Amino acid sequence: MDQHDHSRLRARRPSSAVAGSLRRSVPSAEEIADHVMFEDANTPLAREVAEHVDRQARVASTTDFPHPAKTRVFVVANQKGGVGKTTTAVNIAAAMAMHGQHVLVIDLDPQGNASTALNIEHNEGTPGVYEALVEGTPMDDLVVGCPDIPGLEVLPASIDLAGAEIELVSLVARESRLERSLEAFLAEREEAGERIDYVFVDCPPSLGLLTVNALVAGREMLIPIQCEYYALEGLGQLLRNVDLVKAHLNRDLDVSTILLTMHDARTRLSAGVAEEVRTHFGPKVLRTAIPRSVRISEAPSYQQSVLTYDPSSPGSLCYLEAAREIAEKARPSTVDPQEHS
Repeated sequence: MDQHDHSRLRARRPSSAVAGSLRRSVPSAEEIADHVMFEDANTPLAREVAEHVDRQARVASTTDFPHPAKTRVFVVANQKGGVGKTTTAVNIAAAMAMHGQHVLVIDLDPQGNASTALNIEHNEGTPGVYEALVEGTPMDDLVVGCPDIPGLEVLPASIDLAGAEIELVSLVARESRLERSLEAFLAEREEAGERIDYVFVDCPPSLGLLTVNALVAGREMLIPIQCEYYALEGLGQLLRNVDLVKAHLNRDLDVSTILLTMHDARTRLSAGVAEEVRTHFGPKVLRTAIPRSVRISEAPSYQQSVLTYDPSSPGSLCYLEAAREIAEKARPSTVDPQEHS
C-alpha cells in the first residue's frame, strides 16, 4: 500500500471532534422510545423499544437472586438442534452466578460448545465429563472455575466424549453414572460449606445414553423452544421419552421450565408458536422470551457469554430476566419449612 492509499484511508476516518459529535447525535434508548411511542404507540417497534427500556430499568434495580433451599439441578435439553440449548445453559448460568449464586455447568455435548463459551480449555485429552462418566474419576478433581465469572464452575467436555455412548453400553448402571458422580460432588461441597445452588446440564441434540444420564441426574428440565414451526414437531417425542425416564429411572424429574428462544415479535409465526406453547404448557413457560440477537451469536466467538460480552444488549437483558424468573418462580415451593417454624 503506497502513501497515497494511506492518505485516502485516513481521509475516510472521522476526526475525534467529528466522532464525538456523531456520538452525541445518537439518541438514547429512552429518547427513541419517547419519539417512537409519540408517533405511534401501537407499532411493533414502539412496543419492542418500550419493553427494552422497561427491562433496562428492572435490571438496573436487580439485586442478588434468592438462594434456593436446596441445590436445583436443571437438564437443558431438546432433541432438535439449533434451538439455543447451549446458549441458554451458558447465559442462564452466567446470570445466576453474576447475581450471587454458586453455579455448576456440566457440558455433556462432545462438541464442547458450553466450554468454549465459558472460556474453558477442552482440547482432546483435557480431563472432564468423560473421565467422570467412564473412568469414575471424582468430579471435584475435574471441575474448573470460569475465569471471567466468579461463582461459576464448569465440568468441561472434550471430543473424547464422542465415544462415551458406545463405552457406556457395557458399564454397570450405565444410565445413572452421572447421577452418582454428581451427588457425591454436591455432598462433598455442601460438607465443605461451599454448597452449589444451581446445576445446569447442557445436553447433546439427541436422546442417547448421554442425555439419558442427564435426565436421570436432573430434578428439573429446562426446554428451550425455538419460535418456529419445526421446533414443535420433535417436542412430543422428547416429552414421551421424559415420561419413560420418569416411569422407570427418575420419578423426581419435572419439566418445570419452558423458554421461548429466537423470538421475533414482528412476525406472526413467532407470535403463533409462542401462543401455542403458552396455551399448552401454561405457567411453565417463562414470561420472558429470548429475541433473535446478533450479540448472542457473536459472544461465543469471543469465548464469552452475552452477559459479559454486551451486558446492555436486548439478548443479555432478556437472559437476565429469564434467570430471575427461574430463581423467583420456585421460591415458594422450595422454601425450607424449618424457616417458618
